Amino acid sequence: MRFTCAVALLLSVSSVSGADTEQGKLPQALNPDFQFRKAKIYSLSQNLPRNRGQRGNNPANQTSKANFKSSSVIQEASLNFERSYRMYGAVTALDQRQRFGQYFDFFWRAKRPSDVTVRFEYKQEKLRAFVQAKEQAYQNVHGTNRSEFRVVGDEYFDDGQVLAWRCLLIEHGRIVAEKRSFLWD
Repeated sequence: MRFTCAVALLLSVSSVSGADTEQGKLPQALNPDFQFRKAKIYSLSQNLPRNRGQRGNNPANQTSKANFKSSSVIQEASLNFERSYRMYGAVTALDQRQRFGQYFDFFWRAKRPSDVTVRFEYKQEKLRAFVQAKEQAYQNVHGTNRSEFRVVGDEYFDDGQVLAWRCLLIEHGRIVAEKRSFLWD
């Protein structure tokens, strides 16, 4: 009787662990040889950014807003460049629609040569808790690297914007580094 219960318990535990690997759960073994440096997120929408520096020509406001105007012009120059960079070559309305969405750039470092897979998991507005993933594989990579992921075009318009995300560095089937948004559970 005890042997039968032990075998049944062992089989149930092995099936649960098999289910975890089928759902995409990987063992986590964080390694200091791999680290995320920075994450850059850019949303490209159909609406053009507003020019905040040209609200009015009131002389009283000119002196008080001098510092604000100079800093806002610098900020908008970089935002306008990012928009023109992402839209370069999109001539027709269809080409432009396929570029609207969100861009995620992850900068990461590997201190030793290794085979690494960068996995980007995200949840979108209309899909709620459904997790989608995109992967990029690198062979014998080391040093500072950049991985770009896009949620653009029909994927963006049909399912909404990305609400929560996480990016993983995976080596030999183990998570060695992780960067996540505040809303990721």
